[in-house]
Amino acid sequence: MATMTEPEAVSTIKPSHDYHAEAHVLSGHLQRPIEQKIERQAPVKLNDRRGGHLTRHAEDVSIEGLITFTKGHTRVSGARSLKNNGWVTLSTSILEGLNVLEIITADRVVSQVSTDHAYENGHVPHVTFLGTQFTNFQVGGFSPTLTLNLGVCGDIPANGRSYLQDPKFLNTVKAQTAAIAQASGLPKDLKEQYDGKLAHLNQLISTSNAGDQGSHEPITCSLVQSIGAIPIPGVQIFGHILVIPEFGAVALGEIEVGEKIYEREQRPSPYFELTGIKMKMGCVAEGTASAVTVTANGHHNP
Repeated sequence: MATMTEPEAVSTIKPSHDYHAEAHVLSGHLQRPIEQKIERQAPVKLNDRRGGHLTRHAEDVSIEGLITFTKGHTRVSGARSLKNNGWVTLSTSILEGLNVLEIITADRVVSQVSTDHAYENGHVPHVTFLGTQFTNFQVGGFSPTLTLNLGVCGDIPANGRSYLQDPKFLNTVKAQTAAIAQASGLPKDLKEQYDGKLAHLNQLISTSNAGDQGSHEPITCSLVQSIGAIPIPGVQIFGHILVIPEFGAVALGEIEVGEKIYEREQRPSPYFELTGIKMKMGCVAEGTASAVTVTANGHHNP
């Protein structure tokens, strides 16, 4: 007697996507010579399923004459991709005429990040930082040569892994981090910071090799591969970091790669945050400031 077989269940749930993107041109907190929080300048945010295009701008901003810029522009976009029918998110921040205490100056700095989520199995996106640039970035009037690697995050990790589980990407970040952590003359506070980053990376690599999920704590790297010589006595260069006597430390092109769990979501979604110039000041002034920061990621369903 013939037996009937039931047809395999076919999912009727169509993939969908929520866009997430943010950008601002300047933020921070000064402690000396004045106490002042630097509110986010020209902030813009995209956070919905419809997508669209949003822009903001600011002009002639002066934080008590200590940090100034002439123009700032931000924009965020989200739209369907004509290439793969997926979803593309773009976040851009542009700062012109930056001047920090007459020491750090730039004619124009652009941070840009774009994520591309495929229609099928698109939870982990391809990411690019194309468009990021430093025009006439100077330290004390000197213009060092900056070497950029806009493809530092590489290809989409294989087998549906996140970037925090991808051995290839993790080892790339580890090499960059170790070069700083093990550099001769690295100041104590940076040494402690980068030793901690290196330990976290080793843990992630160990768990990824074992096939475990591992930690969702973010990791940092930089698309600035090297900074050319600066003929100012005492200036030290460690990868993408400048240590400037009587000023502080400046990190260029720093990227944070992490994961967020959104509402009603079980699997965390990757995000990418790029800050063009990140400063921790001491001596002449004290405080922190970040210029041209952008974030892009998305929540892919199912």
